[in-house]
Formats: sequence, C-alpha cells, structure tokens
Amino acid sequence: MVKLKLPNPGLEDRIPSHAELEVLEKEEADSRPKWDNKAQYMLTCVGFCVGLGNVWRFPYLCQSHGGGAFMIPFLILLVLEGIPLLHLEFAIGQRLRKGSVGVWSSIHPTLKGVGIASMFVSFLVGLYYNTIIAWVMWYFFNSFQEPLPWSNCPLNDNRTDYVEECAKSSPVDYFWYRETLNISTSIEDSGSILWWLLLCLTCAWGVLYVCTIRGIETTGKAVYVTSTLPYVVLTIFLIRGLTLKGSTNGIVYLFTPNVSELANPVTWLDAGAQVFYSFSLAFGGLISFSSYNSVHNNCEKDAVIVSVINGFTSIYAATVIYSIIGFRATARYDDCFDKNILTLMNAFDLPEGNVTQDNFEQMQQLCNMTDPATFATLKFETCDLETFLNDGAEGTGLAFIVFTEAITKMPVSPLWSILFFIMLFCLGLSSMFGNMEGVLVPLQDLKIIPARVPKELITGLVCLVCYFIAFIFVLNSGNYWLSLFDGYAGSIPLLIIAFCEMFSVVYIYGIDRFNKDIEFMIGHKPNIFWQVTWRLISPLIMLVIFFFYFVVKVNQELLYSVWDPSYEEFPKTEKVEYPPWVYAIIVILAGVPSLTIPTFAIYKAIRNHCQKKNDRTGLIATSETSINGNLKNSS
Repeated sequence: MVKLKLPNPGLEDRIPSHAELEVLEKEEADSRPKWDNKAQYMLTCVGFCVGLGNVWRFPYLCQSHGGGAFMIPFLILLVLEGIPLLHLEFAIGQRLRKGSVGVWSSIHPTLKGVGIASMFVSFLVGLYYNTIIAWVMWYFFNSFQEPLPWSNCPLNDNRTDYVEECAKSSPVDYFWYRETLNISTSIEDSGSILWWLLLCLTCAWGVLYVCTIRGIETTGKAVYVTSTLPYVVLTIFLIRGLTLKGSTNGIVYLFTPNVSELANPVTWLDAGAQVFYSFSLAFGGLISFSSYNSVHNNCEKDAVIVSVINGFTSIYAATVIYSIIGFRATARYDDCFDKNILTLMNAFDLPEGNVTQDNFEQMQQLCNMTDPATFATLKFETCDLETFLNDGAEGTGLAFIVFTEAITKMPVSPLWSILFFIMLFCLGLSSMFGNMEGVLVPLQDLKIIPARVPKELITGLVCLVCYFIAFIFVLNSGNYWLSLFDGYAGSIPLLIIAFCEMFSVVYIYGIDRFNKDIEFMIGHKPNIFWQVTWRLISPLIMLVIFFFYFVVKVNQELLYSVWDPSYEEFPKTEKVEYPPWVYAIIVILAGVPSLTIPTFAIYKAIRNHCQKKNDRTGLIATSETSINGNLKNSS
C-alpha cells in the first residue's frame, strides 16, 4: 500500500476532533440546516446525480460503442472510479461538516482553490443547464395542442405549398431550429433576443429560485416529486413502448454486443467520462449535502446505494429510449417501403394490395421482366432498418428531434409529449438543486456576502445574475453558445478538481486519519477495496482519462455544427471552424476553474512567506501592551 503523506502542519487546529464533532453537531442543531429524514437526503443526492445525461447521453454512447459491449467498461469504471470518489465526497463532507470551500481549506489553506474551482464550474454549468430547462418548458407549453406543432410543416405565405426550409428537412427539425431557436448561420451572427425563449428562461429561473429559496429546507421538499416522477414516467413509456410495433428492434439493437469495440481506447475513455459526469462529482454539491447529515450516518452504504441507482437508471433509461427509437425506425422503414410500393404500383398500374413488403422483391423482378424499359426509369429509395436504427443522436438532438418525431407517430401524441417533457423538467431541476448548492454554500464559506444578509436575498441575487448572463443563450446564436459551454465548462476542470480532491484526502489529509474518521462515523474501517481504489486505482484512472482527453481535444480541429438552409448538403448540419476569438472563451471556460487551484496555492504560499518575514521583523520591533494585557508589535 502507498503510505506517502505530505507534511501538513496545523491540521489538528483546523479540524474538530471526534469528541468535539459530536458536541458541534448538537450546538449546530438550531443554526445549521439538516435533513428532515434519510429519504429526503437520498432523494436529493439521487436527483443531483441522475440528470439529463442519463437519458440522452448514455443511450447514444451505447449505440456508438457496440451496444451491450459498452456496458462492460461502463460498469467496471463505475465500480473503480465512480463509487470510490462518491464515497470520498460523502465521507469528507460529513466529517468536516462544511461546504466544498470550507472542507478543502480546513484540510490545508492552500487547497481553498479546489473549492473555488468547484464553485466556478457549478456556476458555469448552471448557466446553460437551466437554459435547457427553458427549452423543455417551451416544448411542454406547446404540447397542449392537437396535432402537435412539430408534426406537420407550415404553409408558405402564398398558402400554396409548405415552407421550403421545412419541406427540405422535416417538421421536427423545422420546429426545433426555426420555430424554437430561430437559429442564425454563425456564432458571430448573434441576432436578437427571442422573446418566447426569454419568457421560458424567466419561468425556469423563477421556479428554481422558489425551490432553492432557503437551501435544503425547500429543495428537500421538492425532491419528493422531482426525483421520483422521472421513474414513474420512464416506466409508463417502457410499458407503452413495448406495445408499439418495432420497439423490440430498438432494444435488441441497443444491447447486441459488438465485442471488437472493447479494443477501442475511445470506448473506455467515453465510459470513464460518462461515469464521472453522471455522478455529478467535483461540483461541490454532494459535499455540501453530506455535511448536513448526522455524524454517525452510514456514508459508505449511501455511496453504494446512490451508485447502484445511478447505474441502473442509465441502463433503464437507455432501454426505454431505444424501445421508442425502435418504433420510430420501424415506422420510417415502413414509410420508405410504402413509397417504393406506391412507385411500383403507379408505374405498372397494379391493383392496391397486390404488392406488400413480403413479396416486393418478387414483384420487382416480375415487373422488370414484363417491361424492362419502364422499370429502368423508376427510382426506389434504399430501405434498411439498421440504417434507421443507426440514425442516433445525443443531447438536444435526441430530446427535441428524434424523440419528438417518435411521439408524433404515437396515438394521443400530446399526452406522451406532456409526460416526456415533465420528466425532462424534473430531471433537469433536481440536478440544478445541486448546482445551486455548489454555488451558494461556497459564497457563504468565503464570507463574500455579510452573514447578516438573509439567505433568501443571496439566493435571489445569484439567480438574478445567472438569469441576466444566460441571455446569451436566448439569442439567435444561443444554441452555438450553449454547445460551447457544454463542451468545455464541465469537462477538463471537473477531472482536475476530482483528482485534486482524492490526492488531497489521501496524501495531504492522510489516509490513515481518514480511515479512523470513517471508523468513528460508521463503526468499521474501510475495507481493502476502498483502500486500493482511493490510494492508487481511481487517481490513476483519472490521470489516464485526463491525459487521453487532453490529447484528443488538443489534436481535434475545433468545429461546430451550423444549421444553414443554403448548405449544399442540407438538411445535414455543416461543420464550421470556430472564429479565432472563441479560443479565448474556451480558455476562460476550461482554464479559469482549472487554474484557480494552482493560482490560489501560489498566492497563499507567497502570502505566508511575506507574513513570516513580517513576523521576523516584528521580533525586533518595539512592543507595547494592549488594553487586554497582550503584547502587540508596533514597527
């Protein structure tokens, strides 16, 4: 076992002893918030960990990396990377009873930057995450119509034909890119603020403020709905999905393993990144949530339960999503076949019902033999079910294009649309609770805002600042900005923060001390699994993921997808290089949180050095007695 421990003078003075901890818990009973019950805490943690990524990123990764084969690296890394870091955050938060800034500055003053970095990431991710909730609300409000507004193309001004952009693409694409985003053709073309999205953004931040107005005292009540309702809706969709034609095609396609993908390093890299992000680690919210627990709460069991629920939810959601995608692919396959059958029937004046999918090839051969010249002029579409199944999408593409198209083909489509967007709203909102906690608690720990300022006012100010900055996402170019934030704000910084967290606990706080803390809290020492993963395996995995991720990103040409009706391959999105000034934005998004850690450590080291110098100077300065009898220096 690795026994290295770096020197850490003054640690005993900065953290309460085990005896003091129990006294502190009683003293803080009235002044510090606490959970009403264990279920409330678990639901909050599950709600924060299980987010939109479980529904729209995990299924896409399964489909991209060999279906069932992707489950193998995902589950291995969930055990070796996700669970150990989750347990570590739960345990250190519960032991030191502080938010992220308080925890890391208690372990060592130079580590305060780790907590500040977590706060920055929570802030940046919260900005765009709540905009996605605003989009969800827009679709939810538009779901109370029959037919759904994205089920048909609108007519042009002359009312003689469909709008050209919609006719070239599809109703769902047109509603998303034009009716919802009214998207520009470049990130440089900002356009104007879209009033309908601004209203939804106002609603989204308003709802979040009401739910987080008094921290866990209010969010703790909201999670009873926001954390449980998505499972109810997923189950309803699974039952409904399994009754639809072709749903099993999607599920079989999802779980059919392509074992050769296991030899692809990108598969393991994506699995590691997905485990990491799906746990919402390094945001600081989980540390804060665990700090409100009783000292003797079993944080080890909590970490295992939350991890199992998280892993199960990812697989369960993928099954539900692909049952619906299987139905959509089968419907498109049938439509494609129907067009080909109609082409053949019209050309050869065949009676209706004579040509079916089963005898189509035989009828083609027969018609070719009857009149080869006419047959040669016919153009048939290529109908391949696997191609339609393979037409996967992730993120907003899955939620607002693929799934909405599938919903339009279902009976009573508005009902399914309402349910689907309620589910996304709950998933997003419960994750935002953790993001807000990751911003508000560090602000209090840093004492930037005076203690006399009411919590309701602080929460309101933070929400208001975020709301105004988020205006950038409701411009015509808003979707491009959101993709930029999503790609860089919550990627490399989180890996760096998580590595610093584990390194700090194991090698600065001291693993032996940490083991004794856990024994005091839960009654037994962490077993060999926790020891090996904390000391060696988990930090190593994070370093490997960071290294490969960094190499991939550095060598990757920075492109973004543009929706341009004048593009020759439209309705495909055009890949365009970012303008040079965007690189400065990327440095701010990924660099500022990451560089906060070493910058603060250097600042603290210089400040300590200067203070020691002043202290030495003070020894030869004249001394005078203060009012209370203590000596004070005057130089």
